[in-house]
Amino acid sequence: MNDTLGLFGQDPWWIVVIKVLGIFVLLVLLTLFTIWWERRVVARMQNRVGPNRVGPFGLLQSLMDGIKLALKEEIIPRTAHRAVYWLAPVISATMAFIAFAVIPFGPEVSMFGVTTPLQLTDFPVSVLYVLAIASIGIYGIVLAGWSSGSTYPLLGGLRSSAQMISYELAMSMSFVAVFLYAGTMSTSGIVAAQEPIWYAVILLPSFLIYVTAMVGETNRAPFDLPEAEGELVGGFHTEYSSLKFALFFLAEYINMVTVSALATTLFLGGWRAPWPISLWEGANAGWWPLLWFLIKVQLFIFVFIWLRGTLPRLRYDQFMRFGWKVLIPVSLVWIVVVATARVVRNEFSVATEDILLWGAGLLVLVIIGSWVLSWRSSQKEKAAERQAAREAAKPFDAMAGGYPVPPLPGQQFTYTSRTSRMGTPAGVGATTIGATTTSADATSPASEGESDA
Repeated sequence: MNDTLGLFGQDPWWIVVIKVLGIFVLLVLLTLFTIWWERRVVARMQNRVGPNRVGPFGLLQSLMDGIKLALKEEIIPRTAHRAVYWLAPVISATMAFIAFAVIPFGPEVSMFGVTTPLQLTDFPVSVLYVLAIASIGIYGIVLAGWSSGSTYPLLGGLRSSAQMISYELAMSMSFVAVFLYAGTMSTSGIVAAQEPIWYAVILLPSFLIYVTAMVGETNRAPFDLPEAEGELVGGFHTEYSSLKFALFFLAEYINMVTVSALATTLFLGGWRAPWPISLWEGANAGWWPLLWFLIKVQLFIFVFIWLRGTLPRLRYDQFMRFGWKVLIPVSLVWIVVVATARVVRNEFSVATEDILLWGAGLLVLVIIGSWVLSWRSSQKEKAAERQAAREAAKPFDAMAGGYPVPPLPGQQFTYTSRTSRMGTPAGVGATTIGATTTSADATSPASEGESDA
């Protein structure tokens, strides 16, 4: 599988320049198309029309918006750290482009008479390179919040740093099972290892964990907490305008394309044609694989748009709890399961079908066990509610805490008149407050005054 690395590093310099320009132009065009597609899809979900004026079907609306942003007046806060303020959007946009250097678009093709793979470069740890570049891109968001000299952008930057650390851990752990099965961290090698079956099928938990984590990694709804307008206005880019804001906007959408391309490469067979197109002999040759790759990427981007138009934003505590208490523990357990299955298969010569059967049986047991635990938990909650109802039905002692307090709705207490406290036999002059019936022997203020006299 590592033989694919021998195809790289042999291209003429002008082929490398063509590949770099091709990736740059492709990412810019995908960004413009994704913005238009998101507005159209969300408009369809909300029974609106969406952009339809500029160009055919409104396709040029994104380009016009970009030109408008570039020509807008730029406002820089007086308290901003100018050097870092200028550098932050450049870091975000640059890292978004660089991460695409190791993504394979297709097999070897003939380009101006030179046979070359449809990939800029590759090396044994390409996936780790993508994670490292994504981590550096977070500095752009954090520095933008800090350098703006304002409270809300700073809070957005801090939220972003905590969010990225949490969800990058889960994302990285979802790759471990892929590395174990593929035997390599090279992107082209992982694509080659998926020729019989995609890893989204045999490593479904890893795929689901990655899809969830990639939404949090890109700050997209319902995980768009760093720029939550409800409490942070615009978030880390509140104080940015004109072309600098456009760079953050560009970086966000390119990051969407990058994580979608990485998901396609690691879990959906990369540029390989899906079944039944794969039955055609020429489906995985020439320039056709580029089309299959772009279709798979657009399917993931549609998932981003669908989530934005469907789900509300989570609270920050819910978001962090989900990352640390759900995704990361599940990832660790799944890594142990996959590693155990690989050892059993290699050391004891157990067939893959038998491992899948045992895994399905284990999954059924886990589901049954979780259902039993959930049922027992619900029974305990119902018992606690019944106990709380019995406690509420008891007479209420206003002096139990050492200080008189009024009864809550549904509570009862016995009011004792002054005469009863001075020696009147119990039961005489007592009134139940909040009960369904009131004693007929209740004393009036006048009678209290007469008895005191």
